[in-house]
Amino acid sequence: MSESAFHYRGEDLFVEDASLASLADSLGTPLYVYSAKAIRANLEAYEAALANYPHLVAYSVKAASNLAVLSLIQKAGGGADIVSGGELFRALKAGFDPRKIVFSGVGKSAQEMAEALKAGILMFNVESAPELMALSAVAKELGLVAPVAFRVNPDVDPQTHPYIATGFRESKFGAPMEESFELYLKAKADPNLSVVGLDCHIGSQLTSASPIKAAAERLAALLGRLKAAGIELKCLDVGGGLGIDYKGEKPPTPLEWVAAFVPVLKEFSGLTLILEPGRSIVGPAGALVVRVLYDKATPYKRFVIVDGAMNDLIRPSLYGAHHAIKPVRDLKRPQAQVDVVGPVCESGDFLAQGRLMPLAEPGELLAVLGAGAYGFSMSSNYNSRPRAAEALVEGSAFRVVRARETLEDLIRGETV
Repeated sequence: MSESAFHYRGEDLFVEDASLASLADSLGTPLYVYSAKAIRANLEAYEAALANYPHLVAYSVKAASNLAVLSLIQKAGGGADIVSGGELFRALKAGFDPRKIVFSGVGKSAQEMAEALKAGILMFNVESAPELMALSAVAKELGLVAPVAFRVNPDVDPQTHPYIATGFRESKFGAPMEESFELYLKAKADPNLSVVGLDCHIGSQLTSASPIKAAAERLAALLGRLKAAGIELKCLDVGGGLGIDYKGEKPPTPLEWVAAFVPVLKEFSGLTLILEPGRSIVGPAGALVVRVLYDKATPYKRFVIVDGAMNDLIRPSLYGAHHAIKPVRDLKRPQAQVDVVGPVCESGDFLAQGRLMPLAEPGELLAVLGAGAYGFSMSSNYNSRPRAAEALVEGSAFRVVRARETLEDLIRGETV
């Protein structure tokens, strides 16, 4: 299980040794709060699971990209899985060794490729023939050789939400298995490219080990074909996507996860294994703290209106994601079925619907748990709302790692 640092002490909800109420009173709401201890522990669980193999744990930057979070992970020995030039910029600013950076994504621009080549990253996970041609051209223009792996699409059902499933053949991600073999032959013959790895990522919020085992079986078959063709690889990137407990799920531990696919790949034990976890490292380590504005009852529904909205945490609105919501002060009140909603002018602006929970009065605080992944990183200024502050807690101490945006920040760069 991924570690969470949120727990009650008496009636008060704490993160590590810091009271969430004190943090909210000091820093205001909405407020993202992260536990340094939980982030380290979750990363260390992957390191321990891979201890007997050459490996790299390349944290998926898109999950939570705050510089302080990234710095914490790189100092603990992690690498970075990036999907944009902006994430490359962040990873380098946070101190990541470029040789521990993997560049994924279907739409890398020539400029992004050039920046990554000049930085000296470990490899590009190439997803199509046109991308391969573009990367070769950029490398030739710079007089450099691009290290490439191909992301293959194994056509495996990841058993997750369709918006975050990437292993189906209908997905935009990766190349079909047969096409990828031809791409390897083409890349091997290209002097601007160096073939170094094989990549596969089937989806996110995976709660069973069986899909990754099925994918590994198909990867093993492709590796065998490549070896027979004289193509020797250095790295095998099996992606990330291990799920967390949002509403009672029991996903495999990193150790169970690794144990599911390593035996299938034992013939290729000399390869460096790369994992790209994101959600399972930061998801349980973060919460969004909001303050209740109004308790609105109609003949048909009861609404708890809070100062956090879909622009702060879009996952519930975007694909019906479930987040546990706890009172920051647990007063053992009667429960009621409510919708927890925000101020944004959309009927889709909700953090929970039909949720049975203790009634909260105006001014009280609620904590939306499991919000460390794809929370702030997917937030926006919709309805001209300044984005939330972010705080990193260690023990009883905390520091603001992103200041709350101001109204002036909303119009920075604009002109009349």
